[in-house]
Amino acid sequence: MTLIAILLGTMAAGIGSVWLAAVLSFGMLARYTQHMLSLAAGALLATAFMHLLPEAFESQISPDHLFATLLVGLVFFFLLDKAELWHHGHEHHDAERAVSAGHAHHGHEHAHSAHLHSHAHGHERASGGWTVLAGDSVHAFGDGILIASAFMADLRLGFVAALAVLVHEVPHHMGDLVVLRQSSNNRRAALVKVSLAGSVTALGGLVGYALVDQLIGYLPYFLIVASSSFVYVALADLIPQLQKRASASETGAQIFWLAIGIGLVTLISSLVHHQH
Repeated sequence: MTLIAILLGTMAAGIGSVWLAAVLSFGMLARYTQHMLSLAAGALLATAFMHLLPEAFESQISPDHLFATLLVGLVFFFLLDKAELWHHGHEHHDAERAVSAGHAHHGHEHAHSAHLHSHAHGHERASGGWTVLAGDSVHAFGDGILIASAFMADLRLGFVAALAVLVHEVPHHMGDLVVLRQSSNNRRAALVKVSLAGSVTALGGLVGYALVDQLIGYLPYFLIVASSSFVYVALADLIPQLQKRASASETGAQIFWLAIGIGLVTLISSLVHHQH
């Protein structure tokens, strides 16, 4: 019974939050696409600095070890981002060579090469997809362990924990979907990828059910690694896209949506912390 409850709770929290975020991002707030970049940056930074990092530093682990983990995480996601850009650039180069070696019509070849160039340029302009998915997966795994431990203590506490995770993940996943849309410009692909990352919550729940006593001590490290991915994506990918010459009204809108992202995550995190 407890295991079934853990699976239901983790799936609802991990995937339900993604679909609720998609309804808001692609439905009610779809016309504010440009402003969603600011909201995404605010939500990711607030998730890291107002929720994950404080929770990690409440543990008995030395701050030196946690800061070292944060530094290693930032460097790792920088390298992952580089690998992502190199991979797409390499694919673009190989495809161009294949087209050049073929016997296609010159006009078709030129159009295809132009399309490839545009595709590669789009990935250079908006990277960070794999980084945010990796951070999401680590974060979701940690959430699954937390939910499993709550269910094993008391079923009612487990349902409260699952609901809390679902609610506080919504603004964060709205940011994730914006990042993935920037990388691929495909709503369905973005939704599927973030949903798969969210489903790792169930894996964390299963592992937590089997090894909760052994893994609970490593939760602060999961939180730090997830934080490093969100900070990196916000500062290296999203904020630079906002640092362009804009009118006073556009700048005001950027600041407003950045504050909305920060405020949503901060408010929900404080409510969840108060309930705990």
